[in-house]
Amino acid sequence: MYYRLSDNIALRSWQFVPRAYYIKNDPYAKGLSEEDFELLLRCDGMHDIGPAAELDTLKLRGLIEECEKGDKPSEWSSYKSYEHRYFPKMNFMITGKCNYNCLHCFNAADNAPIMTEWTYEQALDLLDQARDCGVLAFTITGGEPMLHPHFMDIVKAVYDRGMFIEELNTNGYFITQEKLDRMKELGCFPYIKISFDGLGCHDWMRDRKGAEEKTLAAMELCVKNGFRVMAQTQVHKRNLHTLIPTAKKLDSIGVNTMRLIRTTEVSRWLENAPDSCLPIEDYFAAMLDFMKEYKTLGLDMDIIIWQFMKAYPGQKSYSLDTVLCASGEMKPTDPVCKGNRGMIGVTSGGDIVPCLQMSGYFEEHGIHMGNLHKTPLKELLSGGDYMKTVCTNLHKFAKANEKCAKCRYFRYCNGGCPALGRLFTGDRNGSDLSKCIYYEKGWYQKTTKAMEGWTNLTAIRELDG
Repeated sequence: MYYRLSDNIALRSWQFVPRAYYIKNDPYAKGLSEEDFELLLRCDGMHDIGPAAELDTLKLRGLIEECEKGDKPSEWSSYKSYEHRYFPKMNFMITGKCNYNCLHCFNAADNAPIMTEWTYEQALDLLDQARDCGVLAFTITGGEPMLHPHFMDIVKAVYDRGMFIEELNTNGYFITQEKLDRMKELGCFPYIKISFDGLGCHDWMRDRKGAEEKTLAAMELCVKNGFRVMAQTQVHKRNLHTLIPTAKKLDSIGVNTMRLIRTTEVSRWLENAPDSCLPIEDYFAAMLDFMKEYKTLGLDMDIIIWQFMKAYPGQKSYSLDTVLCASGEMKPTDPVCKGNRGMIGVTSGGDIVPCLQMSGYFEEHGIHMGNLHKTPLKELLSGGDYMKTVCTNLHKFAKANEKCAKCRYFRYCNGGCPALGRLFTGDRNGSDLSKCIYYEKGWYQKTTKAMEGWTNLTAIRELDG
């Protein structure tokens, strides 16, 4: 009998991940036993394999299918091996240009407009390189990505190469029925993440009259067309009063998730609204007040509060972003930031960065870890400062950070967010002071008390006692 890999399965190997497979439209590779991996290698339409219980199991798991002799797996499914480390995702800033002039833009080092942009030919070359490095999923972002003259061509090129777009970050201005129809034709159904900064506040934040009306209409159109939508809302002193009315409005539209993000002390924001940034404890307090009221409203929309918590009204449960290891039994070999470790950040100027949200900070401070217009992606994933940064594990971090190493909470927070650590201290191994405040000032206990009646999915037994 002859077998081949199913069309939605791809067999892969990387350095330190020698036996794995992708499922189409699932960004993360799954591990395989040595026995299953060796058997799947023979499921190439060319080997006559006798009946075996292991084959039946692989069929039931949807990994293989019976075929005629010579019916080989597709090019995408066929086994590929990569010499470098495993990276499943890329956050690709295809353009820095934007039709808005947002007061807080973290991509910018100052108030000057960003004019860098990938040409279509350069973008295609990078997509080829990403495919040849085993990347499967993309977040497409900007600037405003739909402002790129070849936006839809780039979307098509991703799918032509057997990859997919998991998320699309946009201000919504250029979303049209025609674009959504074309995306659906391509099988492109990303989570569309649209910036919206509160009823009555959005135009000011985006420095564009009429932006609020345009953005709400864009979200309604996406929902109508079956796309999942996340509203990304900056939180600062000037819009706290509008968060609950905004949440009600977004829920009524059918938005799936509202993500509240503390507007961080990046250069542009400090220049444009120096007194608007919420101190850390004020942010925690405001978010708890928000959640206390939100959980009484009976709304369906999930809530993500940046660096604080996630709430799921449908299940009456929540998880705490400040708790990365609830058991306290952390693995010293785990990366300091799993997000950075799994997603390659690429700026509109071609720089490779561990965290795209820090791109403006890196530019301002002259921090460059490699540029894809000068160095191939494969080479940048094989060594150098970028790899040293994203592959820093908890053991190495603790050796370089005495404060965290001695802290009783380190085994729960794992050092927090390394980007915030660098922002707050100027040190690449600096402490994320927001997590220090969270634990040392009792915000874990305040949060669990405020969320009584809902299940804490990240409960710390020691602190709950």
